[in-house]
Amino acid sequence: MFNPISAFLGLFSHDIGIDLGTANTLVLVRGKGIVINEPSVVAVNKKSKKVLAIGAEAKRMVGRTPANIVAVRPLKDGVISDFDVTEQMLKYFIGRVHSQLGLIPRPRVVVGIPSGVTEVEKMAVHDAARNAGAREAHLIEEPMAAAIGAGLPVTDATGSMIVDIGGGTTEVAVVSLGGIVVSRSIRVAGDEMDQEIIIYARQKHNLLIGERMAEEVKIAAGSAYALPEEQMVTLRGRDLVTGLPKSIEVSSVEIREAISSSVSQIVDAVRTTIEETPPELVSDLMAQGIALAGGGALLAGLEERLSHETKMRVYRAEDPLTCVVRGTGEALEEIEILQKVEVPVQYARPPR
Repeated sequence: MFNPISAFLGLFSHDIGIDLGTANTLVLVRGKGIVINEPSVVAVNKKSKKVLAIGAEAKRMVGRTPANIVAVRPLKDGVISDFDVTEQMLKYFIGRVHSQLGLIPRPRVVVGIPSGVTEVEKMAVHDAARNAGAREAHLIEEPMAAAIGAGLPVTDATGSMIVDIGGGTTEVAVVSLGGIVVSRSIRVAGDEMDQEIIIYARQKHNLLIGERMAEEVKIAAGSAYALPEEQMVTLRGRDLVTGLPKSIEVSSVEIREAISSSVSQIVDAVRTTIEETPPELVSDLMAQGIALAGGGALLAGLEERLSHETKMRVYRAEDPLTCVVRGTGEALEEIEILQKVEVPVQYARPPR
């Protein structure tokens, strides 16, 4: 139904697409492109509960704060674990967009959410966006948004497969005719790989390393398949025997061994999704291949490993890190697409 007030406000504010990720939050403004790409981290004073920093500034504080300040990630495994802090973070990013562009607030907002979230989790995201200043809030499942952003023909009567590997979750989905036919969401992704590297360093080398060190090593030498040329990388941390600083050289073979459990779970999720896909759509997938999106798609050798396991062509989408947020932007541009792919939110009573 036409809303004249919403239409009037739309003349002064730009619509916003948000990829609310466990590791990073990306914000796209219609007509302007991606304007914010910052870590989903908030620094909070434990005593007063006051938010001290958000985004990149808060990420720099991780592991370096005094006892009364804690740097938290308000999203865990792809869902909101702290509603109030998430709302503050959304409000901050939406406010920054409008202060940068000099626009009147109250935008229309599309937020990407993991598939398979509960109604309570959907309402939490929807309410957080509305309370953060959105005049309208729409939810779209992340694998669908990633498929749109990757340029897959999601509204056609053709099967397309997307594997979106983020920080907290891996989303595998087969989409056709604007809907998700088969999907699987597992809470194994980039963060789990970091934890496996931390555990490996502790168990194999008696070395205690932090999350940032683990992430740097994963990016530099992590792989899912044998590399043409194996690499060496330095692990720096604290020796658990002496308690003193220590650095050791490890090979990409060791890092591959460390993250093998997470990679195997992602491969199993893809194989299981293919097994549950109707045969008519499987033939489409064989012709089109499987698209990889999200930060985890950058893991070296992942295409080769999945191609070997599934016997299908696997390729990395263009700019995989921004696929979800670009998908929300395209949904904002095409109202027909948004109406087809939007996730309904069921309230027991209308929201205030």
